[in-house]
Amino acid sequence: MTASRPPALFDRALHRHRLDRAAAGFAAAAFLKERAAADAVERLEVIMREFPLAVDLGARDGAFARRLKDSDAAARVGAVIETDLSAAMLKGRRGMRVALDEERLPFRAQSLDLVVSTLALHWANDLPGVLIQIRQALKPDGLFIGAILGGATCTELRQSLTSAEAELTAGAGLRIAPFADTYDAAGLLQRAGFALPVADVDRVTVRYSHPLKLIADLRAMGETNALTERAPPLSKRVLSRACEIYQERFGGPDGKVSATFDILTLTGWAPHESQQKPLNPGSAKARLADALKTIEHKL
Repeated sequence: MTASRPPALFDRALHRHRLDRAAAGFAAAAFLKERAAADAVERLEVIMREFPLAVDLGARDGAFARRLKDSDAAARVGAVIETDLSAAMLKGRRGMRVALDEERLPFRAQSLDLVVSTLALHWANDLPGVLIQIRQALKPDGLFIGAILGGATCTELRQSLTSAEAELTAGAGLRIAPFADTYDAAGLLQRAGFALPVADVDRVTVRYSHPLKLIADLRAMGETNALTERAPPLSKRVLSRACEIYQERFGGPDGKVSATFDILTLTGWAPHESQQKPLNPGSAKARLADALKTIEHKL
């Protein structure tokens, strides 16, 4: 008897459709993608080793490749294969490109030196499973750098929509996906078998002249609701009330409203015998009490 799989949180076909629709105008709202790509490149610049074969999962408009080209790390990174769930996102660019679903990676075991993914994998239904696939595709001592939206992302919009629906309808529907926090992200890397896992957060606050401008940006990014159990479309009345609440709670003296985006960056290495390992208990060659020049008392 096989265990049944949990229901899918995200409708991947709908998410692909959202990305296809966003492809033509993606650059107009790509500021988060650009920021995450720049951060990934900065991390590579301080790692003095070569990565002959790299993959950029969820490349979208190629922000990582552009940033890499002008960086100090460019000479150490060889071929970069760009992938995306949306074939439309990959059109019109040079280099190696392939449309694929990040939930089903086709790469051979231990075939890649570097895997980068910026703001794509938070749409995976089985993120731990995807991370395991990435770790298996990496050569020993291969590197993974991934950025996902997490934490308090769009908390202002979530609160405003929930309050408006609760006020005007029988209840509030789920319209914004739940996001992982930094602690969860570090745990995911460990569960997937990565060595030296690190997770950190970059909180970005964006100011908009109106809440509808935020929604327009989310649409242009391909980041609008793709939940499998999504609520029916908002009525104009509820949306209008949500905008009023947003303005009341999160508006500034200048009339603009704030929107929060948390970019969680996950870094991990495929295990290799050369990597640093914690000492075994009792193997220390010096006593902490001696180092601190204190007297040790036995209890």
